[in-house]
Amino acid sequence: MSSTPLLNKVPAITATFWLIKILSTTIGETFADYLAVQVGLGTAVTDGAMMTLLAIALVAQLRARRLVPWLYWLTVVLVSIVGTQITDFFTDTLGVSLYVSTAVFTVILAVVFTVWWRQERTLAITAIDTPRRERYYWGAILTTFALGTAGGDLATEALSLGFRNGAFIFGGLILGVWLGRRLGLNAVLAFWIAYVLTRPLGASLGDLLTQARDFGGLGLGASLTSLVFLAVIVALVAREQVNATRHGIRAKGEAPAVSPHRDYAWAAAGAVAVVAAAVVLAPSPTPAVAAPTAAGTAGKPAPVNPLEADPTSPIGDLRPFAVIVDDVAARTKKGDLSAATARIKDLEVAWDNGEAAMKPASPDDWHAMDSAIDAALTALRATPPTKAASLSALTSLQSTIGTLEKKQ
Repeated sequence: MSSTPLLNKVPAITATFWLIKILSTTIGETFADYLAVQVGLGTAVTDGAMMTLLAIALVAQLRARRLVPWLYWLTVVLVSIVGTQITDFFTDTLGVSLYVSTAVFTVILAVVFTVWWRQERTLAITAIDTPRRERYYWGAILTTFALGTAGGDLATEALSLGFRNGAFIFGGLILGVWLGRRLGLNAVLAFWIAYVLTRPLGASLGDLLTQARDFGGLGLGASLTSLVFLAVIVALVAREQVNATRHGIRAKGEAPAVSPHRDYAWAAAGAVAVVAAAVVLAPSPTPAVAAPTAAGTAGKPAPVNPLEADPTSPIGDLRPFAVIVDDVAARTKKGDLSAATARIKDLEVAWDNGEAAMKPASPDDWHAMDSAIDAALTALRATPPTKAASLSALTSLQSTIGTLEKKQ
């Protein structure tokens, strides 16, 4: 491909840019979870669909001769999803240590930057004005999302910092980069450090909003969080699109003729909108509900399953999950596999909702439980499912729960 100069293909680096970047990171992760779990597409279908959409968006982005804000940010959202999926595949499917994946993605990013620098003599995002530079740019962006995911998971899960501490820590590191820039830190270096850090910051904020109150979050859920963030992103990107159409994009990344103060005002308004929505839409804590009574025995509590007797485990209270598993197993034993398949979706949603809070407590135990749940989901969603295979997977899951309960 020729290196014919073209207009800079990256937006001006403003407060609005960073806010959209963080929101895009969050919506990328929550929307993928929504499709895989709530909609029921599953991980494989969701991964394939997102990678296909990314390929289409990236081709359109590379073919454009100038910055098109809506196309650029659509590509960033899809890169966010796929970058996360790459890291999750290595960690959850292949069992690669987060220490290893973080180190590997760091090396890959260093290689991308080294080759980019040797061929172009610049890593500045104010000069993404040739096809080759843009290819390097998007390769670096995809790697930063994978590295940010691995590094963020390493901090919040392997090091057991949790998503609330993660939000403060990564927010503080970004503030440190900003202060360093004010004191003379190289602008290009500061940009790329901050770009990597916004990935785990956005994920931590997303977990804080989506997780149930029982797990320390606000309980908005993935779908509602995605809608709120999407609305703010659309408003901010629409404003950027109007400005680009009205004022044009200058060849070397110079900002359009828009007052910086106005940009800060828009960014602040977007942040306030997110916080206000979280406060207004967050559900109130639900009061504790008395234990259910057994059918046909008025006033007598239902027999307590041994799996549910101990309220704690290394990853937290597993009784709510055990109740669902017992219910699914009972329906499977009766031969009602369609009802069992419908009921196990509740387990999948509940498990996904608790991941950010439970996984950091003991990643190995969480993975053991996650693998057992995946096996049960696979058995019941087979085409067609069989009673014997489903019961075997559910029995194994019950055994896993029992083992974890005994470890505490």
